[in-house]
Amino acid sequence: MIKGTMRAAGTILMAMLCLCATIGAEAAATPYTAPGQSAAAQPTQNSGSAQLLQLGPGDSVSVHVFGQSDMDGTVYISDDGTISVPLLGPVHVAGLTPVDASRRIEQALESHQLLVHPHVTLTVVSSQSQLVSILGEVHSPGRYPVTPGTTVTDLLAQAGGETDEGANFLYIMRPEPDGDVHRYRVDLHSIGDPTDTTAVERLRAGDSVFVPRAQVFYIYGEVNMPGMYRLEPGMTVIEAVARAGGITERGSRRRIEIQRRDKDGKIVTLHVHAQDPVQPDDNIRVQESLF
Repeated sequence: MIKGTMRAAGTILMAMLCLCATIGAEAAATPYTAPGQSAAAQPTQNSGSAQLLQLGPGDSVSVHVFGQSDMDGTVYISDDGTISVPLLGPVHVAGLTPVDASRRIEQALESHQLLVHPHVTLTVVSSQSQLVSILGEVHSPGRYPVTPGTTVTDLLAQAGGETDEGANFLYIMRPEPDGDVHRYRVDLHSIGDPTDTTAVERLRAGDSVFVPRAQVFYIYGEVNMPGMYRLEPGMTVIEAVARAGGITERGSRRRIEIQRRDKDGKIVTLHVHAQDPVQPDDNIRVQESLF
């Protein structure tokens, strides 16, 4: 009687092991996706919020299954957007937030009847998919990781700040869902102004930031500090003269000329007034007074 009972128990145990092996093999062949959802299109349950961190290929994540220490581990998200979970095989997580990815693994474990009411925690160890590029007049151009809260000033700090030749503005090039790349200008003087929504815009993975070289003008002649200076937006001739320390005792405010390239590339000499605007690469000359 006892031998018969043990033989029956052994048969049941072998059947359960075969069932688990079959489920694992099927899962390994096809990455798990939520019911009614294809692996190719993976919108998150929080797709309405662009400010949530999304997982992507190259990210390293830690998976913890409560009460199942043998299933815990740190894995990389493969190029096809999947991670390998013990007993399940590949599970598609790219494009999901860590919370949504945890729920997907829980659903898979429960739907395959491997665990009852599983609790899974997935955390990001290192992120390689959430990167932005910064080029131009910064001390350390390159690619840097971003989080949902990373701002333009945060990225500039990571890149070592602007060089002395950097402009007072930068451009953000952002790929949009329609396939176009949109360019946004950010005025660095406006950062911190609560009324300027562009200046505090958060960066997204895939963005490219470019800091151009500052526009300059040249001034010489009867000024106290001749040389090259940064051209500020809307700067006038008299403001440029003031930037160069003002006119010397021998100079004349009425005898100021500018050498400027015209649309054909030829250099022309213009006699200007104090309130005339200065253009990039202008050569301003303050001449001596006739009296």
